[in-house]
This record gives sequence, structure tokens and C-alpha cells, in this order.
Amino acid sequence: MPVASQRLLLIARNVVTLLWALAGLVAVAGGAELWRYVLLVLSRDTALSPAVVGASDALVLSFSLLTFVMSVFAFAVTLWWLFVARTAAADEAGQQPPRQSWQVLVGILVPGLNLAMAGSILAELEHAATRQPANRRPKPSRLVLGWWAAWIVNAVLLTLTVMWRSRDGVQAQVDAVFLSALTDLSAVALALLTAEVIRRFTRLLAPMEERLVRPLQVLEVKGAPEVPRRARPKTAAR
Repeated sequence: MPVASQRLLLIARNVVTLLWALAGLVAVAGGAELWRYVLLVLSRDTALSPAVVGASDALVLSFSLLTFVMSVFAFAVTLWWLFVARTAAADEAGQQPPRQSWQVLVGILVPGLNLAMAGSILAELEHAATRQPANRRPKPSRLVLGWWAAWIVNAVLLTLTVMWRSRDGVQAQVDAVFLSALTDLSAVALALLTAEVIRRFTRLLAPMEERLVRPLQVLEVKGAPEVPRRARPKTAAR
């Protein structure tokens, strides 16, 4: 059975690829929302082509659905990586993780609470991954602080978007489209920062990456004694 650091390498490679793909999808979805916002602004002064409006609606709907499905999958796999990384860090330090698994789940999944807890959990993992003393208080790096800020901004924008979509009035709906575009752009930054965090922490916890371990191949042997060959039997087939 592979140790936690070996599993971490395999999981991290797939999670980073998935997060980059998610960032691309969300970027397109954000662009579709911006296009819809421009069309809504233009519709105040002129009539729009039904084909253009239909294409905009189809683009927004399709990429919003793809983004939602991919986001759920990416979140689940990233959470898996987090638990494996905590195990690898604990094994490396020879001690138990600072929090129990259920506390991590509550700190990540409970809305509102996760705004404060997610960054703390990541800072604790970084503290362990950089081999800092267990009795020292974790001090988040700029990368972790940047991820934490992106996490909070994305959550706030998502909440505002949901609130504005429930309001009545044309202007409220236009504002909701613009907020949706901002939410998507913040999600792109969050996905890319998450991929960078995973890449960096994985290198700290499992520095020997498989792609750096190249199999050796014998090209030439010099100075070796000749191996005597047996005489070929007369009955052997040629």
C-alpha cells in the first residue's frame, strides 16, 4: 500500500490539471456573463437580434452548468488532497495533525465559519509542511494569505449575486449579471491560487517527484571481460 506522500503526488497531479481546466471554463463563463451584460445595456437604446440574444443565453446556460459540475468535482478532489496532505505532514513530523478530521470538514463546509477556518487550516498545513516547531504559532505566507483573500472575496461575491438575483426590477437583474461576471473572475483567481498552493505544498511534503526520477539505460560497457561462449551443438537448428 503506498504511503501518504506517494499518494499525494498522484492526487496532486490530477487536482492541479482539474483546477486549470476549471479556471478555463469559469473564464469562458465570466466572458459570457459580460457579453450578456453588454447586451442588456445596449437593449436600453436599441432592439437586439433574437439570434444574438439566444446565442448569449445558450452560452451562459451551458457554461454555467459545466462550471457548476466541474466546481463540485474539483472541490471534492481538492478536499481529498487536503486530508492526504495532512496525513503526509503528520507522518513526516511524527505527530498527530493539529485538528481532527471532523473539525476540518466543519471548518471547510459550514458557510460563514469557513471564511475564517479555511485559511487557518491551510496555514497549519503549511506550518507542518515547512517543518516548523509544533509549539510555534503558524504564520501564513503571502501565498496562503493571497489564497485566503481570494476565498473570502469569491464567497462574498457569490452571496451578493444570489441576493441580487432574488430582487425584483430590471436594474437589479442587470446588476446581478455584472456580479455574476465578477464572481466568475474571482473564481478563476481562486482556482489558479489553489493549484499553486497544491503544487507548492506537494513539493514540500513529497519533494521527489516521479517526473524527475528518470530510468537509467545502459548504453555502453567498457573494460568488461569477455564472456566465454559455449560451442554450438551440431544438432541445433540454424
